[in-house]
Amino acid sequence: MTTTTDTTPTPALTTITLQVQGMTCASCVGRVERVLKKQPGVQAVSVNLATERASIRLLADTPVQALVAAIDKAGYPASPVVQEEQAADAQAQRQAAERAQLQRSLLWALALALPVFVLEMGGHLWPALHGRIDAQIGMRNSWLLQCVLTAAVLLGPGRHFYLLGVPALLRGAPDMNSLVALGTAAAFAYSAVATFAPGLLPAGTVHVYFEAAAVIVALILLGRFMEARAKGQTSQAIRRLVQLQASSARVQRPDGQWQEVDIAQVLTGDVLQVRPGERIPVDGLVLEGESFVDESMVSGEPVPVAKQPGSELVGGTVNQNGALVLRATQVGGDTLLAQIIRMVQQAQGAKLPIQALVDRVTMWFVPAVMGVAALTFLAWWLWGPQPSLNFALVNAVAVLIIACPCAMGLATPTSIMVGTGRAAQLGVLLRKGQALQQLHNTRVVALDKTGTLTAGRPTLTDLELAPGHSRAAVLAAVAAVEHQSEHPIARAIVHAAQQDGLALPEVQQFEAVTGMGARAQVGGQRIEIGADRFMQQLGLEVTAFAAVAQRLGQEGKTPLYAAIDGQLVAMLAVADPIKPSTPAAIAALHQLGLKVAMVTGDNRHTAQAVARQLGIDEVVAEVLPGGKVQAVQRLQERHGTLAYVGDGINDAPALAQADVGIAIGTGTDIAIEAADVVLMSGDLGGVPKALALSQATMGNIRQNLFWAFAYNVALIPLAAGVLYPVNGTLLSPMLAAGAMALSSVFVVSNALRLRRFAPPVVAADN
Repeated sequence: MTTTTDTTPTPALTTITLQVQGMTCASCVGRVERVLKKQPGVQAVSVNLATERASIRLLADTPVQALVAAIDKAGYPASPVVQEEQAADAQAQRQAAERAQLQRSLLWALALALPVFVLEMGGHLWPALHGRIDAQIGMRNSWLLQCVLTAAVLLGPGRHFYLLGVPALLRGAPDMNSLVALGTAAAFAYSAVATFAPGLLPAGTVHVYFEAAAVIVALILLGRFMEARAKGQTSQAIRRLVQLQASSARVQRPDGQWQEVDIAQVLTGDVLQVRPGERIPVDGLVLEGESFVDESMVSGEPVPVAKQPGSELVGGTVNQNGALVLRATQVGGDTLLAQIIRMVQQAQGAKLPIQALVDRVTMWFVPAVMGVAALTFLAWWLWGPQPSLNFALVNAVAVLIIACPCAMGLATPTSIMVGTGRAAQLGVLLRKGQALQQLHNTRVVALDKTGTLTAGRPTLTDLELAPGHSRAAVLAAVAAVEHQSEHPIARAIVHAAQQDGLALPEVQQFEAVTGMGARAQVGGQRIEIGADRFMQQLGLEVTAFAAVAQRLGQEGKTPLYAAIDGQLVAMLAVADPIKPSTPAAIAALHQLGLKVAMVTGDNRHTAQAVARQLGIDEVVAEVLPGGKVQAVQRLQERHGTLAYVGDGINDAPALAQADVGIAIGTGTDIAIEAADVVLMSGDLGGVPKALALSQATMGNIRQNLFWAFAYNVALIPLAAGVLYPVNGTLLSPMLAAGAMALSSVFVVSNALRLRRFAPPVVAADN
């Protein structure tokens, strides 16, 4: 029997980002997505209205220009995003130019529409004005003037709606611009016939609606201008990050001279100088000097960090009070700041699962609205009161205008943009936008112990002395012996002696006693250090320290004993200390209504002690890295959506298995790559911050979607005139235009509230 092996290579995939202009509503987003999905080689597409970007997963050999040409043909100019930093700056400039253009168009529209409104509606609002207008210029001249002014509005400030809306309508893909173009054109055409050829209309239907066409354009431009101003604020987080990058650096040349160069000319390995008050230009290591550096833009922590030779520096942070000389380790797009910008940009462009519902609805929304408008026109024309044609026109136009789906398209992406930007300011990087929704659904948070709950390195926590002995003398002697060992506990004792500024005496005859401890001669004295069984072997009783040893054991600390010349002199305790921020973080998670579990490879006794101290609900101890994945799966089965927090290489599989993987930013690159969320500092307090922000963001999205959907569902029937038979209520096209414009402004303004989000401040449980 012959077995055939398929050796066909798996096609290479890549992801590109295109900047797409001209999108104004959810229908535009759907149109761009459908066009891109039809192109050869494209595997998946996600288009974001708020960021004006399309993220495309495609075969690596797919020509990008073919995609750009396809979108251009559909009416949406596009260009590839090469560098995120430059693209963010270009987008900000383009948005500023768009706002300026909208402002000019709005002012012209208001100036031209106001006389039309006064001429037609002034008599209804102020009866005395009606007689004065008739007496001065006459009704026909009034209509002619209104016609000229309205034509100026439609051909000037309003031509944008026709240039975009009519081609979209002819392509069979109507959008918001198509609705506005149809509504205003219908009102203007009917009014023009009434003005120049009234005999073509049935008796009693000769009336003009120039003011509706003119004022609709003015109101929609007002809404777009307010929306553009608000949208400009949603991307402030990216712009602020881009502005953190230094534009130049002071580099040491081979002749020893310092030269100011453009930041793009700095190379890895260059030696740079940073004076007090300047930004660190690139990532690097301190070679000379001491200072404090403000790293709040990276970690979210306001306290400056001390730097000395050997310390790591992050580009974009601010040097405070000392001059530093550093060696560049990462430059250009490889710096941490550049990576942060890319992460935030990618997260802001993401689509949440909740967006799928919006996409399905809006795909058919505009055609459905046009159908409802057509039915409204026919119903009023055939069965409405006289003049039925007038009623039919007014109500059909009102339906077209009220139903523009701008708010639907903006509801989700604007909240994501502001939420992810605010998260970055708090030191929480959402590598994947979808993590926002998954965090909101989280029911249990599983935490690694070492390096996550604790500092990740053993520390001497206690030193109990027998009467007649001093801390300095005992610690110096013990540390001198332990200095000969590479054991982590030994290093913790040596570090404590160094912290106290103690000089270590000379050691002779060092001997490591396997499984017991160590002994040596120090200054003519015999020093022996080890566990209680070592002391018992030496014939020494440790009962004098029994009560203290029991307490330390309950706290998860490892007790050791020291003897000098056969006399017990001290008991030491070494432990991996809990981070100062950990108790408050656990309390905050409980306040959010979440279960907290600890998954660790440490022994059960120590793990239970730490859990009791912190109030952790569930402990899974003595697990290997592979066992962490099974532990996460069991917790998911019992509790539901799970977020896992870890920092080490052995945490990467569990981070990937969890519904949301959260990596401590001070951890390994592998753990960070496997995570959905990165905490830029080692502070576990970032976890409740991320969870609270996700809840606030998802709540904000629900508010926006409710407003957008409920608004359209409620007002389309009202615009169609369903209340007219009951109480004579009709929604004029002008009011419809104003209401539609305000709905988009409401959605964007509501999203901007997230910029003021402040995580709850919770004290640690007592």
